[in-house]
Amino acid sequence: MMWLGKINDAVGRVMAWLVLVLTVIVFYDVCMRFLFRAGSPALQELEWHLFALIFLLGAAATYKVQGHVRVEVLYQNLSPRTQTIINTLGDMFILLPVCVVIIKTSIPFVEAAWSYDESSPDPGGLSYRWLIKAAIPAGFFLLAFQAIVNIVSNLSMLIRDREN
Repeated sequence: MMWLGKINDAVGRVMAWLVLVLTVIVFYDVCMRFLFRAGSPALQELEWHLFALIFLLGAAATYKVQGHVRVEVLYQNLSPRTQTIINTLGDMFILLPVCVVIIKTSIPFVEAAWSYDESSPDPGGLSYRWLIKAAIPAGFFLLAFQAIVNIVSNLSMLIRDREN
């Protein structure tokens, strides 16, 4: 089970480097547009494609390190055991079902883009739009896997604590 967490660590590191790549590309694009009045539709599309990848594929790594948003006003005052129970129930009954629904509904979306060989409608835009759309189910697969790792880890911790 821990190999799933390592996959998310590796994907998270790649996404962290993509943030740097995206920053350089945006800087270059802005300089070209404002200094030389030269822009590229493909470069602008690459920017939003990279942002989508960072967001979708990086979510699981962020969730693994508890970097997501939560209502700390209530949560921080609870005991660690209660926090663990809330996290486990949330993963089981909210996060996993949402991931399943998004995966199930996004796969036909990706298949349609692939079968039509969808590309950018803009002249000079990027081809193979199905690749970026495939990041939707891939990102939610990674997030679901991380939720499963968290559930197993939390349940084993709760059982261990109960035995002591």
